[in-house]
Amino acid sequence: MNKTTLVIGASTNCERYSFKAIKALTNNGHNVYALGLKNGAVNGITFDTEKIQYPDVDTVTLYIGVQNQASYYDYIESLNPKRVIFNPGTENDEFEDRLIKKGIQAVEECTLVLLATSQY
Repeated sequence: MNKTTLVIGASTNCERYSFKAIKALTNNGHNVYALGLKNGAVNGITFDTEKIQYPDVDTVTLYIGVQNQASYYDYIESLNPKRVIFNPGTENDEFEDRLIKKGIQAVEECTLVLLATSQY
């Protein structure tokens, strides 16, 4: 099942996990939006640098550290995703509690592992 996914922290650096996630998501047939600090593209997905109200976002997957997440709280909540994936190194109890109170699933997992094990 195609899950429209927003990758926050998108990078054109092939060593970064956000780069690998965009490739894996698109290769697995998911519709992907990408938000980064700089313009760029991976696998035909062009990054936006502004917080856009994307339609029908099922999943937000985070690749930004906890110290940079607060400015995204309201934005992510406004997208009303079904879940937010906190990849390793992005875990944030405060934000996870906020999401859960709004009925949004907060998952501490690795997007790449979920895809590789058919659990996405």
